[in-house]
Amino acid sequence: MARILIADDDAGVREGLAEAVADLGHEVVAAADGEAALAAAGPGIAAVLLDLRMPGALDGLEVLRRLRARRGAPPVAILTAYASASNTIEAMRLGAFDHLTKPVGRADIAELLGRMLRPDAPPPQDAAAAEDAEALVGVSAAMRAVQKTIGRVADGDATVLVTGETGTGKEVVARALHRFGRRAAGPFVALNCAAIPPDLLEAELFGHARGAFTGALAERRGAFREAHGGTLFLDEVGDMDLAMQAKILRAVQEREVTPLGGRPVRVDVRIVAATHRDLPARVREGAFREDLYYRLAVVPVHLPPLRERPADLVPLAEHFLARLPGRRQLAADAASRLLAHPWPGNARELRNAMERAAALGQGAVIGAADLDFLGAIAPPAGTEDWLAGDLPTAIARLERAMLLRALRETGGNRAEAARRLGIHRQLLYAKLRQFGLDALSAERTEAVRTEDAAPAGAAS
Repeated sequence: MARILIADDDAGVREGLAEAVADLGHEVVAAADGEAALAAAGPGIAAVLLDLRMPGALDGLEVLRRLRARRGAPPVAILTAYASASNTIEAMRLGAFDHLTKPVGRADIAELLGRMLRPDAPPPQDAAAAEDAEALVGVSAAMRAVQKTIGRVADGDATVLVTGETGTGKEVVARALHRFGRRAAGPFVALNCAAIPPDLLEAELFGHARGAFTGALAERRGAFREAHGGTLFLDEVGDMDLAMQAKILRAVQEREVTPLGGRPVRVDVRIVAATHRDLPARVREGAFREDLYYRLAVVPVHLPPLRERPADLVPLAEHFLARLPGRRQLAADAASRLLAHPWPGNARELRNAMERAAALGQGAVIGAADLDFLGAIAPPAGTEDWLAGDLPTAIARLERAMLLRALRETGGNRAEAARRLGIHRQLLYAKLRQFGLDALSAERTEAVRTEDAAPAGAAS
């Protein structure tokens, strides 16, 4: 016997489904709306039969989205009398086990539950988990630092502030903090503070009691209570107005929220905030509360833009390609083309570019010609030869340029140059000999400073 959650606002349909499920020997848990379904879908629920259209703010797709964001979520089947191509595709994209059109007969219910409860049945794809490591792919020092920070703080409760340009993967970091931490079994609730009008944001965050205002026909739990026991991701906190910042400060500080028209409620949540704004600058301008900034930035994590970590470009592009249907590879000239683009949209733009190249490309190998939509290459003066030749030559050219820059910036101090480059002094000495730079010393600092920093051909 298994516990089956049935969520449908139509009492007649709900009772009919409950009778069919009970006749199959299972225990039934019933819910009349989306909020009740989320509250009931706790440990012990083996499967969920979910109506698509339900009253209130949470329809079937939103309930499905939130359930699938939970680790170890049960399989969910959508049942609707209003099936369409768009809602079928969207439901399956969000991880629905199946999508059936009402009316559903007893034989259909038996067959559906048989598949959903089969021990060896493959679980629906967890879209959130599949994205977790997306923007964390990288070998650059900056991304290694981000990865290490996540590993150190994932099991704690300290509030994390993730900063970075749009498209760098701030929500991916938040999901990784949740998935790799001790709260992984709890809910992950994401809320974009910039996408909700200020007059509605308070109810979205803290909820409201039934009858709190005109139109409040049912209680609303709010994001803080929805995330109880898990993680609350507050995206674009830098765009909140000052009045809301004061209310958020109390919730972050006290872990207590007061629903509109209700009483204070304690919440147990791990808060991860994110913004593309320069919050210290906004504090100086008076647009962001200083006390809230320090409450959010207990553990700061900065995601540098993609243009500042070129070493991650090709691995990240290959990662995106690997997740697409078919087996496609990047040609050497395509990799060079990627390195020449500034990527103002960061990882999000790169992912879109890989999807477009894969969709329009004719073969299994993506070449530079498949990336012509990126626009003309306009390299800065003196960098025309950066991408010439084969890959070993290009890497050697880059190494030599970095060695020269480190020596210039440190006044010829080799120990300090090695530290800045993140390598041992012995390796630095070996590289200097390899590129014919071993004669450089502190006495020749001026010569190093005046040497052309543009990459030259690698020594043979």
